[in-house]
Amino acid sequence: MFEDPRRKKQLQKFIQKLGLSETESVNWSLLNLALTHPSISSTDNYEQLEFVGDSVIRLISAELLLEVYPQEPVGEFAAIRSILVSDRVLAELAESYGIEPYLLIGSNATGNPIGRQSWLADAFEAVLGALYLSTHNMDLIRPWLDSVLKTKAAEVRSDPARLNYKDALQEWTQKKYKILPKYRVRENKQFKSSAHPTNISIHEDRFLAEVWLKNRCLGKGYGRSKKASEQAAAKEAFIAVRDVGH
Repeated sequence: MFEDPRRKKQLQKFIQKLGLSETESVNWSLLNLALTHPSISSTDNYEQLEFVGDSVIRLISAELLLEVYPQEPVGEFAAIRSILVSDRVLAELAESYGIEPYLLIGSNATGNPIGRQSWLADAFEAVLGALYLSTHNMDLIRPWLDSVLKTKAAEVRSDPARLNYKDALQEWTQKKYKILPKYRVRENKQFKSSAHPTNISIHEDRFLAEVWLKNRCLGKGYGRSKKASEQAAAKEAFIAVRDVGH
């Protein structure tokens, strides 16, 4: 039995945000563990549940793709699933369900914006692991997760870049000009770190990237990491060159 009534109320609110009205089957101790970062405890944290949740999201994605797109080849399933289970997408899902306020995490971890995507994705997988182990079936997961995965899968299928705009842009520039685009990344002057709470945050992203080709800037993008900012710049550039038919 979970003995912390205040924490249990927090966890119940989180479960409600997932769209679950039936909570009797939830193992609150497991869910609490799923929302405990290793910076809080080196032993009692979400890492083992994340391991289980990784298999859960892969299985659900595979089942859903087979149900929705039964005529697609296996290679297409694998390509789409690899994106659905990526840290980037899982972190987006974690944010969309507001997982962060319920996550117990040390200040030393929150002060690192580069690692944020990783621990959001990890915690989301751990939550899936906790909900699966509560019932040993998908009854607490698929009712709320299926719809968002279907939407994301449709988005991936309709996106010629498959959400990897750096690769897509590189393929376009090689085909068109036989050269690669170049990225210029610098610290975002508008960024104000959370380590300085007295400052007003102007921009949440630490890095600004520009992608250049033949002395022309094709796009700009912001990101919490250099890699993320390059991907954002590549997205702007790829959409621009595709839309104008270059």
